Amino acid sequence: MITRPSADEYGGHFGTYIKLVQDGNLLDILAENRKRTSALFSSLTEEQALHRYAPGKWSLKEVLGHIIDTERIMSYRLLRVARADRTPLPGFEESDYVANASFDDNSISELLEHYDAVRTATLALLRSLSPEAYLRRGIASNTEISARALAHVITGHEMHHINIVRERYLQQAQSE
Repeated sequence: MITRPSADEYGGHFGTYIKLVQDGNLLDILAENRKRTSALFSSLTEEQALHRYAPGKWSLKEVLGHIIDTERIMSYRLLRVARADRTPLPGFEESDYVANASFDDNSISELLEHYDAVRTATLALLRSLSPEAYLRRGIASNTEISARALAHVITGHEMHHINIVRERYLQQAQSE
């Protein structure tokens, strides 16, 4: 069981995501989120998936692509921290990643295949770690963070963006 990190295991903006994760078995929560995210995005038409709730905002395909990229990056960070690698890991500019990814050129089904592959890899990594590995700490984005905090960041980051999709994208589409 991956327990909730204490407040001294992370800092900065990471807390925003960790706070969204309910108590419980994190592996089960990630598996359930996989089902919900997949169902949400697979229900969209290609036209709907290109929707932006305001000029300059990401399309729904770009939101999903961002979730995928961020999970991959956070999983890599988690691996490095869990393996006791103390090399500071740099931040990343999410807007640059989205701008250079061409997510809108992919079909929703292609993006969901990618999402599923990344989630499968994340779950396999999380299942493979020892309790001691989850407590190890490293530096990411100029902030000390534990492996278990990174596991919670992965979970909460997805939840954060799914909440935005529901509040800003789908609410607007229903009122139009």
